Amino acid sequence: MSVATRSTQSPSSPPGQPPRRTGRLFALTGAVVGVIYGYDTGSISGALVFLSKDFHLSDTEKGLVNSILVFGSIVGALIGGKLADALGRKAAMLIVAGSYTVFVALSALAPNVVVLDAVRFLLGVAIGISIVAAPLYIAESTPARIRGASVAAYQVATVFGIALTYFVNWGLSDGGHWRLMLGLAAIPAALVLIPLFRLPDTPRWYVLKGRTEKAVEVMALTDPDVDARAETEAVRAALAEESGGSLRSLLHKPYARATVFVVGLGFFCQITGINAVTYYSPQIFEEMGFTGDGQNFLLPSFVQLASLAATVLAILIIDRLGRRVVLLSGIATMTVMLGVLTAVFGFGDPQGAGTWIGFGAILLFTAAFNFGFGSLIWVYASEAFPARLRSTGASAILTADLVANLLIAQFFPSLMSWAGAATTFAGLGVLALGALVFAAFTAPETKGRQLEEIQGFWLNGGRWPTPAP
Repeated sequence: MSVATRSTQSPSSPPGQPPRRTGRLFALTGAVVGVIYGYDTGSISGALVFLSKDFHLSDTEKGLVNSILVFGSIVGALIGGKLADALGRKAAMLIVAGSYTVFVALSALAPNVVVLDAVRFLLGVAIGISIVAAPLYIAESTPARIRGASVAAYQVATVFGIALTYFVNWGLSDGGHWRLMLGLAAIPAALVLIPLFRLPDTPRWYVLKGRTEKAVEVMALTDPDVDARAETEAVRAALAEESGGSLRSLLHKPYARATVFVVGLGFFCQITGINAVTYYSPQIFEEMGFTGDGQNFLLPSFVQLASLAATVLAILIIDRLGRRVVLLSGIATMTVMLGVLTAVFGFGDPQGAGTWIGFGAILLFTAAFNFGFGSLIWVYASEAFPARLRSTGASAILTADLVANLLIAQFFPSLMSWAGAATTFAGLGVLALGALVFAAFTAPETKGRQLEEIQGFWLNGGRWPTPAP
């Protein structure tokens, strides 16, 4: 009896679930977690308008409500890799879903800002773990031919969650129901626990733990088109060649170059300002001249729908045209749109056509981010390192991402007030130009490469090895 035949009857698989469908269920489950992450990230943009009045928050306290979540996310990202290695990708995902359920519900019930900040810190820890564990869970459970699209689908789910947030905020804005805005995500977080309990862990994690036969079973279950035993042996051999998964390993050859790339990419991803739009879009649109809660909540919804379309487009072409084309074109468009915003605000208070040009620039900037950075950050986080270093490397790239996010969340409102919108967006434009140059010189093209094959790029000094004649 073949391995593939035996594995379809594996007790670890959902009963009666065909192999291909089970592989998709991994990606779908991870994507649902992405929706919840996106909702929890964006929900504060609307809720903050109303809870600030209820709790009488100062500008500094408003910034802290946002940044405390990001600070918790940094802690979660730092421990997420070790947690995913020690307990398993599946166990980490279960912890995330359970934590989302509890802390989202508690944030909606917070009696004062001190309790809200404490709960949002804990929710941030869960988010930090999720943005390490979920891409790993997806990448290590999907075939190479669709891995880029499957991991990028996590970003689609995240953007969908953010877009959903703005529509919910708009619908609840008349009554100022900020507790409902924050608390609704507890329901899908609880529901996603059901498929997570039924799914196995990833083949590569089983190899990491020496459970080779279990890895063969799950490999055959998730990718029936490959020789499951040969593929598992390739993973095992790659692991045997690595000396360890510590942070110190990332700082020495041959992977120091990869570390510079992923840390730089993670930092540029956020420091160029995407979450200024996510967290503070009602205030930005008010600065542009739009008035009323209806407009300032509804317009960001259209921005996120455009971003959702851009992310779907990235998924459709990422495994055809390649990672670099998608990444560089997205960053270039962001740079141009930040230049447009600088000009719009540089001519004084936007009015008439200038208001709508500014709206279009925000829309295209956000869409370009999700097309390039947003889709590729998860792909590179899961691809850049060999299996033993993969979770540690994912923690590194996402920690850099979150540190930059923390700076934006805390200081963007103050910078807008102190330096003005034109200067603020001009500074972000310079950073985006720096990101474009950095990515052009450092980003590898990993399209169609097996995860274990990609390490050859770094072993060869940042060049793909020449095939033997």
